[in-house]
Amino acid sequence: MGIRVHSCGIAVPDKVVTNDDLSARLDTSDAWISERTGIRERRVGGTTTGLATEAGRAALERAGLQPADIDLLLLATTTPDALVPASSTTVQHALGTGGGAIDLNAACSGFVYGLVTAAGLAAVGARRVLLIGADTLSRITDWDDRKMAVLVGDGAGAVVVEPVDGPGDLLSWNLGADGGLRHLLYCDHGGYLFMDGKEIFRKAVRIVVESAEKALADAGMTAGDVDVFVPHQANLRIIQAAGQRLGIPAERTAVVIDRYGNTSSASIPLALADAIQNGQAKPGARMLLCGFGGGMTWASAVLRWGG
Repeated sequence: MGIRVHSCGIAVPDKVVTNDDLSARLDTSDAWISERTGIRERRVGGTTTGLATEAGRAALERAGLQPADIDLLLLATTTPDALVPASSTTVQHALGTGGGAIDLNAACSGFVYGLVTAAGLAAVGARRVLLIGADTLSRITDWDDRKMAVLVGDGAGAVVVEPVDGPGDLLSWNLGADGGLRHLLYCDHGGYLFMDGKEIFRKAVRIVVESAEKALADAGMTAGDVDVFVPHQANLRIIQAAGQRLGIPAERTAVVIDRYGNTSSASIPLALADAIQNGQAKPGARMLLCGFGGGMTWASAVLRWGG
């Protein structure tokens, strides 16, 4: 059994916070932020479950499915609304989906981890999985810390995953983690996000390239075969450096960090949705999805977009 992945839906808060808005209260500027990160604005507000519900509903509507058609709801998030119960159960109740509900936390790699997990569940009998990546990093950010406040945003994205006969759309994947790098990016209970930006940048580029090359090799592909590169939207410089090392040109790279900032588990589906909307990702397009984040975790998947 393989899987088909289709029907991308997204949700972002209405509130837009621009670089100029932050410059009015922090020692920074639009030029400083945009030159170093590629971010010009971000969406802030809402709850993880609220945004996840909205994105999940949009994906179901695009798929022409009823909530009862879903066997499992899988929510990738690093910012659940509560410790107990799992936020996925709240989303399940709001949508009315059937079957089980699971939270998965692999930080900014979460959506790709979730995709691989959904494929495994589909292989052992799940009819359809609603995969959602949602985060509200603004709730765990110190907005007086100019290094972190300029980076984060809130949002959600969702796709439908279902089994098919034959190899399907997920052509290969590569997952990894190194808990010894926890100190580079973390948030303890009751605290705020901390990140060693310089070290994260250095390691992220290397890790993304290595993971992507392994996934491409397992799919029997090279970077030249990739129609759309969909990386985690953490920093435009990281995206550009990884693309250059892989040999994937900018015109084949999905970039939304300028509008949304770093939305963690939501960033890849937000970028995917944009690529679909602007015509980069047509049905049958071969895509390379790459995430990296706290843990430190990383994940790559070679995916044929199902439409």
